[in-house]
Amino acid sequence: MRLVFGAAWMGLCVAGACAQGSELLVVNQGDSDVSFVDAATARQVATVAEGTPGIHGHEIAVSADGRTAYLPIYGSSGVGKPGLSGRTMLVIDVPSRKVVGKVDFGHEVRPHQPVLDPASGLLYVTTELDESVTVIDPRTLKIVGAVPTGQEESHMLVLSHDGRLGYTANVGPGTVSVLDMAERKTVAVIPVSRTVQRISISNDDMLVFTSDQAKPRLAVIDTGTKTVKGWVELPGLGYGTASTRDGRWLLVAVPGAKVVAVVDLSSMKVARTIAVPAMPQEILVRPDGLVAYVSCNTSGKVAAIDLLGEMAQWKVESLIATGKLADGLGWAR
Repeated sequence: MRLVFGAAWMGLCVAGACAQGSELLVVNQGDSDVSFVDAATARQVATVAEGTPGIHGHEIAVSADGRTAYLPIYGSSGVGKPGLSGRTMLVIDVPSRKVVGKVDFGHEVRPHQPVLDPASGLLYVTTELDESVTVIDPRTLKIVGAVPTGQEESHMLVLSHDGRLGYTANVGPGTVSVLDMAERKTVAVIPVSRTVQRISISNDDMLVFTSDQAKPRLAVIDTGTKTVKGWVELPGLGYGTASTRDGRWLLVAVPGAKVVAVVDLSSMKVARTIAVPAMPQEILVRPDGLVAYVSCNTSGKVAAIDLLGEMAQWKVESLIATGKLADGLGWAR
């Protein structure tokens, strides 16, 4: 039975299972702050300022216990564009909603995406201007190493589920770097397109996905052969992607078309699209697999898609008002 808040179901309680006590964190580039959204009520309950207006973060990661968030401060512009470049990462205490620490990378590096590895306990942050992924011990907040990517604009990072391999989407070069995270070296560089954006990995670690920014299609990379094995045609240029918990579907943000495309991973074709507000960017599937959150950049909203039931039933059940240019998403349980 679905739970109802007031006159309308808010989209975050599905089949009686609520995300009580959990929060969705949303990075708002335009406001240079982070929204804290109560997942059970789908309402913004607080914001944390990043400190310097116009110098903002893009992406965020949250520790497994949900108590600490890591927010690299990228700069004043987008990837490959002129502007001020960041050199720090903020550490936010989630329960108190306060900035409690900072990591200084020592020089301007445009730090972008943080990824926590449950296997090693390490925190990885893409550092574009160094053409590397910086390795941080989150317990001490000390930089303990770096993994070279061999490419410029290594913007986004995803890890295999055992933490052994990393894959970066290198925007300007249009490539994907394969990284040995333990040996801290580049294993391969995979040519994809003229330009790429965003990256994700399948639940079984066999496939990596990145969106071609020259043609409306998604690259499907075979992690065994380290080559592009095929393409999925999209209704527009793709952006962020995320697999559903059961591994059957891949959700793809398509900003220009204002939709999320649902890709059937058995046929590698778009099975349907879901309308969302303008400029969908990033997709986060809630850990219980029942809801997908989609940051809609120019709308300043996050769309919550109900993933209960058959794919044909999926739809936006609530729109969460956050801040200007909503982008990166994190989940604090």
